[in-house]
Amino acid sequence: MVLEANRIGWGASGRNGGVVSGKFRIAFSQIAERFGLEAARRMHDLGIEAIEHVGELVEDYNIASADYRSTGSLRCAHNAVSLEGLKKEAAWLHEVLGDPACSILTALEMGTETGSRDFVGGMLNTHGGIIHPLNFVFGIAAGLKAAGIDIFENTPITRLKREGMGVLLETPSGTVTAAQAVVATNSYSDLTTATAAVRTSIIPFRSAMIATEPLTGKPGANLLTKDRSYTETRRMMRWFRKAGDRLLYGGRGAFGKKDSQSAFTALHKAMVRQFPELAGATVTHRWSGLVAMTMDSIPHAGRLDDRIVYAVGYNGTGVALASNMGKHVAAIVAGESPDLGLLTSQRLKAVPFYPIREPAVRLVAGWYQFLDAIGR
Repeated sequence: MVLEANRIGWGASGRNGGVVSGKFRIAFSQIAERFGLEAARRMHDLGIEAIEHVGELVEDYNIASADYRSTGSLRCAHNAVSLEGLKKEAAWLHEVLGDPACSILTALEMGTETGSRDFVGGMLNTHGGIIHPLNFVFGIAAGLKAAGIDIFENTPITRLKREGMGVLLETPSGTVTAAQAVVATNSYSDLTTATAAVRTSIIPFRSAMIATEPLTGKPGANLLTKDRSYTETRRMMRWFRKAGDRLLYGGRGAFGKKDSQSAFTALHKAMVRQFPELAGATVTHRWSGLVAMTMDSIPHAGRLDDRIVYAVGYNGTGVALASNMGKHVAAIVAGESPDLGLLTSQRLKAVPFYPIREPAVRLVAGWYQFLDAIGR
């Protein structure tokens, strides 16, 4: 059974930008430098597997409303240094891993596709695409229910403990005993004390998004001519895409435990700076949610003990990676040892000075903003 603290889709599975990506927060070439080429190759394979699994879930559960489109993604270089990095990354993927999916676009090509003159070039990656994330998770939940899986919403686990040969899970409305339990609370691991074992290894980082009014027949209707996702190369990156005839625009940098008006204002200013045509467009929707960052920028899965399994820390790319994790978690529960590369070979590390994580995140974000401002 599934015990959901709120409603299906309330957390990151519903509050995200709908980007289907198999990349990790650190580049595959950096993984090779730190952990070896075979580790990078395995992580690359896991990323491709995760992307393909999204398509399989959409087909298996007949989730037409998810509107999944495997149109790829475009990394938008904001300066020459970033563009040079993208060129090296594309060449490394092709020459070392044999993956020809990435190609470099010129500033002219970027302007033609995005409608913005803000970019000096970019890297097109044909892997991945875009999806309606809330409809996707609703479709998965409906498929599970049809298969006889019980899903209990508004049922937070207030206590999780070993009992005999299994585990005991206490909730406000009842108690569950099970042979094994899986903790998959990610950036919302602080909702109750039951998930304390993983909470201090996650850095929750608030991410915000805005959506414009429908742009058909209005200035901005011809922006982003390809139906895919776009991300900047700035450290405090922004990302954007079309959803129907609306433009979605998101970014890091919202702090605290609630929505921040200042963050939404900053997003709007950045959007209009990149796309001046949208200066008069009304923003009709605003939302934010938490991204689960880890100390090593890598997701992690494994066992807390012989009865409790965990899978957390997707660092902003959980639509594909977390969706794919289910089958591997099932294998771990069944006593198998799936090859998950760094996800299992590297230990989930606790965050140093966890009680002061929020001001620390603000400090790091401020430093990143400074580096972006001076073009480093």
